[in-house]
Amino acid sequence: MTALAIEATGLVKSYGDTRAVDGVDLAVPRGSVYGVLGPNGAGKTTTIRMLATLIRPDAGSARVLGHDIVSEADAVRAAVSLTGQLASVDEDLTGRENLVLLGRLLGLRWAPAKARAAELLDAFGLTEAATKLVKHYSGGMRRRLDIAASIVVTPELMFLDEPTTGLDPRSRNQVWDIIRALVAEGTTILLCTQYLEEADQLAEGIAVIDRGKVIAEGTPGQLKASVGSNTLHVRLLDPDQRPQAEQVLAHDLGTVTLEADPSALSAACSNADSGAEVVARLAGSGVAIAAFSLGQPSLDEVFLALTGHPAEQAPGEHDPINEGNPA
Repeated sequence: MTALAIEATGLVKSYGDTRAVDGVDLAVPRGSVYGVLGPNGAGKTTTIRMLATLIRPDAGSARVLGHDIVSEADAVRAAVSLTGQLASVDEDLTGRENLVLLGRLLGLRWAPAKARAAELLDAFGLTEAATKLVKHYSGGMRRRLDIAASIVVTPELMFLDEPTTGLDPRSRNQVWDIIRALVAEGTTILLCTQYLEEADQLAEGIAVIDRGKVIAEGTPGQLKASVGSNTLHVRLLDPDQRPQAEQVLAHDLGTVTLEADPSALSAACSNADSGAEVVARLAGSGVAIAAFSLGQPSLDEVFLALTGHPAEQAPGEHDPINEGNPA
């Protein structure tokens, strides 16, 4: 048995004049979470749809769990599950009815299907909502039910496409815990995400994809180290002082990253002595500092260094193909 769950070489898929995937290579070890990281329109979903045998590649080849995705598509489908960006459960059925129905469709008899549904509802914290119509579920509940539906029969390999899009932080953490539990039981997970924190939290290996190409690959630590310098992170007591702090950092360190937190900013910094000097100058200029640290860059900074643009949006992006439904 090969040690790789997915082996892909030169995968290509075009829609008209748009090349959604442009020569993607992947090597995903069994029993791990492997992240495919990139912005909307980068080609992540199209790659997953090819590997899951939903669409045929125009060029290249891939084997999933040892099976060719074109000539042995049925064998691939029997061993994998796919949870896409949109919930696949029936809103007009209850949570329990959805899981029992899927169990029956997958060949379980009535009693085992009901037992498996009860087991999953309990494991995913949905027992109290089991008899409620899915149309009345919150976004986090729907997402948990959707993942539960994907493992009624536990797959060897699970494709998760943007599993936490639109979820609140609590629901996102719940989904992360579910993913960790699945991997602990031996399932391999290919995780497509545009959330850099999500990839950092879950993935043992990451492929960074941009405009249909893999532009970098490695562990989160390796990708951070590839930027080539440490990063000084500063958090201010008064967010109104951030423009003043930005001027000081830019003068001494160069390019400054303004983080999502309005009180935070960061910049590449070669060593601890330089960082200490800059912090001292900030304090001397009247900027009130709540906290500072010097460490590896974040994956946000790695993506910006690799691509020249933030992960949320590719520059000039005008891809007419809706990746969630490229057909």
